[in-house]
Amino acid sequence: MGIRSVWRRFSGRDAAAELDPARTDLVVVASSFDDAEACSTALARAMDWRAPETAVLRHHLRIPAALRDAVVAIAAQDGYSPAEPSAGAGPAAAAADSSAAGHIELVLQRVQVLDALHCAQECSRMAGLAQRHEGTALGWDALQPSRSGEPGR
Repeated sequence: MGIRSVWRRFSGRDAAAELDPARTDLVVVASSFDDAEACSTALARAMDWRAPETAVLRHHLRIPAALRDAVVAIAAQDGYSPAEPSAGAGPAAAAADSSAAGHIELVLQRVQVLDALHCAQECSRMAGLAQRHEGTALGWDALQPSRSGEPGR
């Protein structure tokens, strides 16, 4: 077993095939858009998050529009892909004023088993990626299938 296989197993990324980010029944189960809040705190206050199950972890970044493709390419090396920001997710006011300055909101997503340690590591990684490309990490959210089977938000 190679190092990548071991890392994928440890990080929960082998389970990625089990959860399709395009599912319509996904709902936000945990989030934090406060730089000072620890991932462990955000996950502790999450009411619907199911720790042993995979989740779609999304990072909301604000970056210059011209650098979008470069950021997406770098994030893809770690299994991230761009996603559409969902209504009601993320700081809408920040996104609105950023477009005037030539910035866009980019949401990068990856399916993984979510825990506080890996969430914090990924938040740090995304903050560094955004900063290296003249941007800002706005926050993160995690989606899992709705318990009730109702369509997602």
